[in-house]
Amino acid sequence: MMTRFITIIALLLMSACASSPATNFYVLEALSPPPQAAAKDMKKRLIGVGPITLPPLLDRKQIVTRTLMNGIEVAEFHQWAAPLKDNVLEVLTQNLTQLQPENFLRPYPWSAYGTVNYRVLVDITRFDTRPGIAVNFEATWAIMDESNHRIIDNGRSKISRALIDNSYPATVHALSQVLAQFSTEISVALQKL
Repeated sequence: MMTRFITIIALLLMSACASSPATNFYVLEALSPPPQAAAKDMKKRLIGVGPITLPPLLDRKQIVTRTLMNGIEVAEFHQWAAPLKDNVLEVLTQNLTQLQPENFLRPYPWSAYGTVNYRVLVDITRFDTRPGIAVNFEATWAIMDESNHRIIDNGRSKISRALIDNSYPATVHALSQVLAQFSTEISVALQKL
């Protein structure tokens, strides 16, 4: 009788494991315009991108979404393929490289490239979604002159993009788009240097 009971429990556990949905993995992608030709006689500056910070709530492998009444959902079966902070830094650097062909851009840490002329610091306070409603991005940023460690420009960005589809692929695509829009704002500030 005991053997039969153990067999039934084992079969139930195996059937529960067999019915678990597959985990889906996602990455952010650079959505920049085609590169512009840089002037040949310009001396290129080396600009470091980072470090960036993310709220601990978002710095996890699962995709986090907001719900009504200040709730959150952590998607166990929809995850980032790489650490989110690393993916955001990579995409931001790629976008800025496309938008700033007259400069060399390197992600943090850039010690292998020597010193940088300027550093772009980014503190992301919101990078999430409300499924079927919108994706939201908020960040403060600063551009620092590395020769004297002085902040020469700073700002706050708040970007929202409506979602018509509440699927995770559509959400990740919209997050990539708001990151591209943020990259454009940083590029405009860098052009003033």
